[in-house]
Amino acid sequence: MKTIAQIAGVVLFFFWGCKTEKKPQEVKEELEVVGLEPITEKPKDLKTPEGMVWIPGGEFHMGAVANDSMAMGHEKPRHQVVLDGFFMDEHEVTNAQYQAFVEATGYVTVAERTIDWEEMKKQLPPGTPKPYDSILQPGALIFKKAKSSLPNLFDFSQWWEWKIGANWQHPQGPQSSIEGKENHPVVHIAYEDALAYCEWSGRRLPTEAEWEYAARGGQPEAIFTWGTQFEMLETNANTWEGEFPVTNSLKDGCERRAPVKSYPANSYGLYDMAGNVWEWTSDWYNTDYYGNQKSLGVVKNPKGAERTKNPTNPYAQEKVLKGGSFLCSESYCASYRISARMASSIDSGLEHTGFRTVMGVSSK
Repeated sequence: MKTIAQIAGVVLFFFWGCKTEKKPQEVKEELEVVGLEPITEKPKDLKTPEGMVWIPGGEFHMGAVANDSMAMGHEKPRHQVVLDGFFMDEHEVTNAQYQAFVEATGYVTVAERTIDWEEMKKQLPPGTPKPYDSILQPGALIFKKAKSSLPNLFDFSQWWEWKIGANWQHPQGPQSSIEGKENHPVVHIAYEDALAYCEWSGRRLPTEAEWEYAARGGQPEAIFTWGTQFEMLETNANTWEGEFPVTNSLKDGCERRAPVKSYPANSYGLYDMAGNVWEWTSDWYNTDYYGNQKSLGVVKNPKGAERTKNPTNPYAQEKVLKGGSFLCSESYCASYRISARMASSIDSGLEHTGFRTVMGVSSK
């Protein structure tokens, strides 16, 4: 189910908060004060699943490092976390992988489903007007370049366009195709679309802590997956280079999404943990969460906030996205940094949103 702003494409803050046909599995907060050593070594009886890498458990400080001048308030304060080791996809789930899932199950994504306005309006502010029936059609938001400089980059409706017929198989609309792009990351994936794939594959989405720990690659003070050098961005990540959202210099070689593994892996062997597409985590987005975690001291295997909270978007049920995308630029969001995070409604699958999966292990 899409929200009215996704459909109309004109509401400033896109009320991304209405329900889909089934509720996604909620991950409740389970805070465990550290009393045990983390699982660091891969169990000898476990074979590394194809396409995944082992992330050794350990301790780290989650959140923005002190020397990150681009860090935002919701990336702070840093707080201490201990994690057990886990397996993680070496790259984002691709079109080919998602197609295999759809062919095996017949699954239909949120962006492809018929829209029920009566159900939708229950999740919107009272009095929200119904959009025209011609707009109330299955589709998704796609990126569009601006024709000239934009003085207000807080109004992101200026570069998003509601496109009827846009979905994971047709990323830019019904005339587009993923043919020849089988190794590109799948996009237009809502939260429940990612969960459905996880259930089929026997995996799950990473927690925000797992994602950030893996992206850091054992570098405690790194700002980026490759270290602290901003000048290495164009050779290490697919991002926007130039004046956003007007001109892209293509210094990194890509206009939109790049094939997975197009840029160097981090020290754990993970690709595209910066740029390309935003990635879903299982954590609810809550503006109080980091402060609450800091007050608890060291926490082991945190599962995120118990509920969503975002004063700027109070009607939405939002999860945390990590990694940034091909639209992130120095002048706009700079979210190709390890600690960067973004809130996104669970029913929102956009042209720059995908995911990767993880598998945990149990201590004996």
